Amino acid sequence: MRDATNERSFTIVSRDAPRKGKTDWARVDALTDEDIARAVANDTDAVPIDIDWSAAVLVVPPKKKAISIRVDEDVLDFFKKEGGGYQRRINAVLRSYMQQKNKPKKRA
Repeated sequence: MRDATNERSFTIVSRDAPRKGKTDWARVDALTDEDIARAVANDTDAVPIDIDWSAAVLVVPPKKKAISIRVDEDVLDFFKKEGGGYQRRINAVLRSYMQQKNKPKKRA
């Protein structure tokens, strides 16, 4: 919208009329595999993708169990200050501790 008294412009976006992107989807749909291969070959930033996924193994993480645990405030603050995923990091530390304790003891 243009305001006669002020040269600034702005766009009103609502949930009912979302803003449309600038991608020409009809043009993208019209591309052939050869067109895409040619574009990739001419792109200096493109990296060849020749990964063999035939031996890939799906790893399903173990199911988590929700618990309530009390930890010292400074311990929690330490993990939280590193950003999101602090519960995952606490779990990783606990898992590492568990694995170390479960290792067979070495005899001298």
